[in-house]
Amino acid sequence: MQTNTTSAQPKKLLDQVRDKIRFKHYSLSTEKTYIAWIKQFILYHHKRHPLEMGAIEVEAFLTYLATQRHVSSSTQNQALSAILFLYREVLAVDLPWLDSFERSKKPRRLPVVLTVQEIQALLREASSAPEPIGLIIKLLYGTGMRLMEAVRLRVKDVELERKEIIVRDGKGGKDRDDAAGESVGTHARSAGVAP
Repeated sequence: MQTNTTSAQPKKLLDQVRDKIRFKHYSLSTEKTYIAWIKQFILYHHKRHPLEMGAIEVEAFLTYLATQRHVSSSTQNQALSAILFLYREVLAVDLPWLDSFERSKKPRRLPVVLTVQEIQALLREASSAPEPIGLIIKLLYGTGMRLMEAVRLRVKDVELERKEIIVRDGKGGKDRDDAAGESVGTHARSAGVAP
């Protein structure tokens, strides 16, 4: 009888990352994104193992992304999230607070604010629009929900007694409750989508 004297090979780092991401039920797109950022981080530091590196190397990489590659702040934050996941979740290493790297500048966008007259005109047009279009316009304005959230809305998701609308599979795949005012209930009843 032969005994196996060869020990099992330790898993490669990126396989460990994949396993941890899948264990935590992250999406496939998050897995691909994190793997890509971790690869770039390692390649930027000439294929050094992350255990040989620390906060200084992370800061250098993130600063490089902002100053040399001119990535957006959200892209830089995505890279930071991937690297923090690697260190905290896979390698079980907590990096000291990272605040000395240069962050990408987030362009400041001013919101579009409608005048009272524009809002009144919008709601007048919505009232004369055929149903369910008029109701959807009023829902979008009155609750702040996104277009696809309003389109996917079902009658059973409208709780007029409690004055709430249940938005299913909203941003991030999560459910949430939105407030529904009296006027939403009135319009929903007149459109025949609520009791």
